[in-house]
Amino acid sequence: MNDDLLQGIRAEDDTAVAAADIPKAVMAGRLLYVDGATQVFTIDGRTTYSERSGDSTGEWYVDDHGRFCSFWPPSYRACYALRWMVEDTRIVGLRFTGFRDGVTFEGRYE
Repeated sequence: MNDDLLQGIRAEDDTAVAAADIPKAVMAGRLLYVDGATQVFTIDGRTTYSERSGDSTGEWYVDDHGRFCSFWPPSYRACYALRWMVEDTRIVGLRFTGFRDGVTFEGRYE
């Protein structure tokens, strides 16, 4: 995890990630999901999701409404509300909740 990217951000558990902080939040480290999959976000707007069956490459961005969104070729696009995961005042990960389906999943920084 790159603590430098999160330096100066004060967050409480389950509070919304401000639009200006979304790039720092997603690039702060590789995220590990409950099912063992991992995801990495890079400054150039690319993301790689890795699981046992292989890697998938997509794109991420902050839309005009300040929402985190991703695009997975050839046609899957989704936007998410991002919330901080905080334990003992330390940011440990992110919660993603789909605007379309309301499904929430959590990623912990490795």
